[in-house]
Amino acid sequence: MATTSSASLMDCSKVYLKNVEGKGASTFSRVAIKEGDMVEYGIMRRLPKSFDGNESEYVFCWSDDIPNTTWTFSSGCAAFYNTSLTPNTKMTRFYDEDRFEIHATKDIEAEEELTHRYKSLEWRECWSDLREALGTGVGQEPK
Repeated sequence: MATTSSASLMDCSKVYLKNVEGKGASTFSRVAIKEGDMVEYGIMRRLPKSFDGNESEYVFCWSDDIPNTTWTFSSGCAAFYNTSLTPNTKMTRFYDEDRFEIHATKDIEAEEELTHRYKSLEWRECWSDLREALGTGVGQEPK
């Protein structure tokens, strides 16, 4: 069941972007957010079938298929959440509706960086350096 407002396709009012040295633009909370609460929601736009997102870290895989062939870009701040092995948010993807919701997986303080686990971290080519930094290989869970 959808938990978003029927009047708005996107709400990222609880978050904002700022530059972080070594990371670039990153998403932070404007306000304290309780575990389970909605952090942000929005829509996705599908890219042409000929687009290969394996090389681009700024698009989302939009299916459970591996290899993925459906790629999207997001509204709001979703594209700027960094990954973490202990994320404080989780993105739920509604593939058939081309929309997403991000909820807090723990209590989040105001001004805290928001992170989630990249769905394609273990297999996508653009994350090879990140996998190495986290101590994992293709198809392996990070250590």
